[in-house]
Amino acid sequence: MRVLFLGTPEFSAVCLRALLENPRNYDVCGVFTQPDRPSGRGHRLHASPVKELALARGIEVFQPARLRAEENRPVVERLRPDVIVTASYGQLVPTWMLRLSRLYPVNVHASLLPRWRGASPVARAILAGDASSGVSIIVMEEALDAGGVLSSEELPIPPEATAGTLMQALADVGARLMLRTLEGMQAGRLTPTPQDEARVTWAKKITRAESPVSWEKPAAEIHNQIRGLNPWPAASVSFRGERLSLWRSLPAEAVDAAPGTMLGVHGDAMRVRCGGGTALDLLEVQRPGKRRVSGRDFAAGARLKPGDLLR
Repeated sequence: MRVLFLGTPEFSAVCLRALLENPRNYDVCGVFTQPDRPSGRGHRLHASPVKELALARGIEVFQPARLRAEENRPVVERLRPDVIVTASYGQLVPTWMLRLSRLYPVNVHASLLPRWRGASPVARAILAGDASSGVSIIVMEEALDAGGVLSSEELPIPPEATAGTLMQALADVGARLMLRTLEGMQAGRLTPTPQDEARVTWAKKITRAESPVSWEKPAAEIHNQIRGLNPWPAASVSFRGERLSLWRSLPAEAVDAAPGTMLGVHGDAMRVRCGGGTALDLLEVQRPGKRRVSGRDFAAGARLKPGDLLR
């Protein structure tokens, strides 16, 4: 089966790697990925994980700024794909391209659709306090994440999971489910199930504006904020005039105090009073330009004592 693959981040690379590890069944005839982006302190251009993997395997790579541009049509026609597979590519696939897939063109999406259509389904699931997430393999349409579901698999969200660790777990689920779905499609065993439009929720893109933490919120909500914004952009509070990034936490028992009060050190954590009679253990924090440290080490370095306000 000739596969044209479209993807960009590490989630996509895991799916591409699964195809490449099955060369008897799948011939990856080409890869589309987003243009190289500047990152890091020097703002140097960096290739996506998908591009790096494809080039290492000698696969032709295409990086159009606009996928729907007409100059891409002859490229896809020349590649003659039996199936087009996308996974976190970053652009909508135009109808003319979808029609060049002999089998259903499919998308590997990191949620149980129709819940969490859109750009940030994993982070949104954690921010909302969902008990589970999953992967859906859908038939691609030009409308965002709206196609019929060919297969899906649910995955519980552990209470300590971050957006980063959950994404890694879902990538493995997605790669395995993608291969099983492609096999079923080739055998003619799968029929897409339409999504229930009444149950659609949207996973809008995460922004830096969501970083600031309010200690007035219940601990469970702040805990979800910390997990959902890890690894980017990180939940934060202002402490002594600088940004303090909050990386890991766990809800804890509270004592009566004002929200934002440091209640003491418990194990490696610094306990902070939150809203609604709750408290949160901060397990890992980071000051600007410094390495991440435990809540205990931060409290010692900042000379915090019970009753001090973390503001």
